[in-house]
Amino acid sequence: MTGIAKKVRVPELARMKERREPIVMLTAYDATMARLFDRAGIDMLLVGDSLGKVILGLDTTVPVSLEAIIHHTRAVTRGASRALVVSDMPFLTYQVTTEQAMRNAARIFQEGGAAAVKLEGGRAIASTVRQLTSAGLPVMGHLGLTPQHVHRLGGMRQQARDEKAAQDLLSDALALEESGAFALVLEAIPDAVAAALTSRLQIPTIGIGAGPYCDGQVLVSYDALGLFDTFVPPFVKQYAQLGEAIVNAAKSYADDVRHGTYRQAPLPVRMYFRAFCKRTSRREASLLCAISKTAQAAGRRVYATADVCSGAICVASACSIFDSCATSRVTIAKRKPADRLHISTPVIASMGPSSRHALGSTRSP
Repeated sequence: MTGIAKKVRVPELARMKERREPIVMLTAYDATMARLFDRAGIDMLLVGDSLGKVILGLDTTVPVSLEAIIHHTRAVTRGASRALVVSDMPFLTYQVTTEQAMRNAARIFQEGGAAAVKLEGGRAIASTVRQLTSAGLPVMGHLGLTPQHVHRLGGMRQQARDEKAAQDLLSDALALEESGAFALVLEAIPDAVAAALTSRLQIPTIGIGAGPYCDGQVLVSYDALGLFDTFVPPFVKQYAQLGEAIVNAAKSYADDVRHGTYRQAPLPVRMYFRAFCKRTSRREASLLCAISKTAQAAGRRVYATADVCSGAICVASACSIFDSCATSRVTIAKRKPADRLHISTPVIASMGPSSRHALGSTRSP
């Protein structure tokens, strides 16, 4: 985890490159996962169009819609409090005209709450990147293997494998940097090419299948966590096998239900009675005792609270009644005779003398 405690913002990434502090990025598609990654200290969360494959079951990222990206971005930004949230702009939402790109990017920022957008392509989209950044919208570039162009590239294969392709990639990278992009994702290119680009550029590079020499790394979280078993790229290191863990947990649950051994965790029983006279207080307290003993015999936790008016029933009697149906000792706060007494007798832990005595402030564990 990095030493940054505050929220990560775009200018911090350039400072991390200057300090040679590796930048950590993962994809996220929902609030729960975003919250967990935030706790882990991940610097950037990418709401990638990879959701088309790992969430929606599509063969490619091409059919992913702008509405889908906005929907998932909104969820991720609710869960992330520290990480910088970057959202992919889907295929054909920014390539037609600059005006179209501006309008769609604005929706991702305003409706989704993203802090930046990511666009695939090089010199062909440089003017669009310039327009977006000039309007104050942070843009991350994406070069090398660009999944939105999978049909043109002839499949998911390594790029920049010869000198000419490597030079073209460098020209694309410099064009995006000059247009105002704050960082570049480099996907599926040789280590040496990624190293050369990283040393040449002033902006950070984030690698995925591009070797260890980039300024940071990004992985599809479902690949890294073992959640997506259809295809895992060879460069991915899997840090967990959550898919198998989920399958085993679901099987165990199904076995319990089918064999009649499933039991819900017992909910605690909370009881309250208010005593105004000796007859009423004793009758109600006795009833609560019976309920309490029955619940405890069934393994239920019992929390009983008594609100006894002064003079209605003596403190000793109240203690005796409630202590008989609880395993913990009853503690009664010393109050003025005219005040109402509050007796809280949780089964697991007794209320200490320093506890608040107003009924609204009592809490069960």
